Amino acid sequence: MLDTTAYTIYLVVSVFVTAYVSTALSRYGLAILTERYEGRIELARSTNHLFTVGFYLISLGFVLLRMHANVNITDFEHLFVYEVKGLGLVMLVLGLAHFLYMYVIHRISRNALR
Repeated sequence: MLDTTAYTIYLVVSVFVTAYVSTALSRYGLAILTERYEGRIELARSTNHLFTVGFYLISLGFVLLRMHANVNITDFEHLFVYEVKGLGLVMLVLGLAHFLYMYVIHRISRNALR
């Protein structure tokens, strides 16, 4: 029973955090892309949408691959450790994805200024 609880908590929290980070990146990234594309809003929106889809695919793919079916959670201590390790790893990957996203926007903006 605790295994199912652990997987459910992990999945719900991971998807929520991924959606929150993606929304923030999309909202603020669109403003940067619009400026860098000199007001061409459709191009900025299209690029931003492609980034968002890629971010979701990579992040949620990692979240799903991280789930281990062979984990035996017997008590709340194991449940807590499983959740902390899993969510910590997810947040680390989301942070790396965020910096990759920012690097790509930086490269686009640098090329747009040329």
